[in-house]
Formats: sequence, C-alpha cells, structure tokens
Amino acid sequence: MNSGLHSARRAIGILGGTFDPIHYGHLRPAEEVRQALMLSELRLIPAGKPPHRGQPSTAARARADLVRAAVADDPNVTVDDRELYRDGPSYTLDTLSDLRSEMPDDALCLIVGRDSFFSLPSWYRWRELADLAHIVVTERPGTVREMPEALAEWMEGRLAHIPEALREKQAGRVFLMPVTPLAISATGIRRALATGRSVRGLMPEEARRRVVADGFYGYPQL
Repeated sequence: MNSGLHSARRAIGILGGTFDPIHYGHLRPAEEVRQALMLSELRLIPAGKPPHRGQPSTAARARADLVRAAVADDPNVTVDDRELYRDGPSYTLDTLSDLRSEMPDDALCLIVGRDSFFSLPSWYRWRELADLAHIVVTERPGTVREMPEALAEWMEGRLAHIPEALREKQAGRVFLMPVTPLAISATGIRRALATGRSVRGLMPEEARRRVVADGFYGYPQL
C-alpha cells in the first residue's frame, strides 16, 4: 500500500534564475529532467533580486514576460513570479517555504546546475533547503570538479540513485542527472544582441521576437 502512495505522489520541478534572458541552455536541460523524472509540472521562477550576483540590467518584470513568451505553447511549464513581489533578496529558501506550504504532500524538486550546486554552502541557510525539497543536479557529461568538503559531508545518505526514489518522500534527497551539454549562455546572448548580431536558434522564437522588437540588451532598433 505504501508503494502505491509513493507512486501517486506528484513531483513538481522548480527552476529559478535571473533568466537574463531565457534561452535553450535553461530550457532544454529542464525538459530532459521533466521527462526523466516524469514531473507533473515544471515551474520557472524568475528571480526578483538575486542575492548571489548584481542586479540584472533588465527589469525583473520584463525578464519574467520573456519567460512567459518562451513557454507560452508548453502545457507542462508554468511561470511563477512570486519573487518579483517580495521585498529584499530572492532567497531560494523563502520561495521553497512558500511552495511547501501550498503543496504539503508533493515532492518538490529544485533543479540546479552543477556549478550552482557546488556553490550551495554560500547560499542563505543552505542546509535547510533539503528540508523543503529534493535537489536535482544537472551535470554535463565529462565535467570533473572536486566537491567542497562541507557539501560532501552534507551529501552523505542523501543521494538517490533512481528517479522513483524522489517520490518516496517530499524532500531530502539529491539526484544527479546527466543532461545534453549546450554551449549557450545569457552573457553570450547579451553580447550578441548589443552588437546587432542574430540570436536566432539560441532562444525560443517568440521570446527572441520580443527582445528584438523592444530593443532589449542594446539590440539596435530600426
């Protein structure tokens, strides 16, 4: 009976970021995670005031609008803009706390890249994140880097080896997920746009059209 309850539990993917701008380097790995983990929903959460970097040059609401345009035709993806209306830094812990109160029985799966995961000990109250969600780490094949000691100690006993293990409980595990490497970066896209070069094929077409039409990131308007 317990295994039936576990398999029936919904799993919700959560991907946060500045999305400055959104591109396929964000979306394709997240889609691979969605399929592999059979997520009921993938939720994109644009950061309002990111605590680990300077404030993006593009306003938070404009970045969120680009995210909405990018996934408008995907029924499996929703855009959650709660961080745009919160005072102070956009701490992941606060967002996960909100989501957990709204979805107490679901498995929440926080999706982060390998570099972000390795920087986890610098995050606000990072040890508490696993009390609220599982952490799914997207890894590019062939990347090698030594894990920080504090993170390695924290990882002991948390590693899940199969996707199904993430539905056995609502939070607390870490799952390493190989994804297709894509050499696309928001920095590269911003640089291309600033010099009037095309970014076609690097981001969803509807988002690209809005960037070009509104002259975001210094793209020269006609």
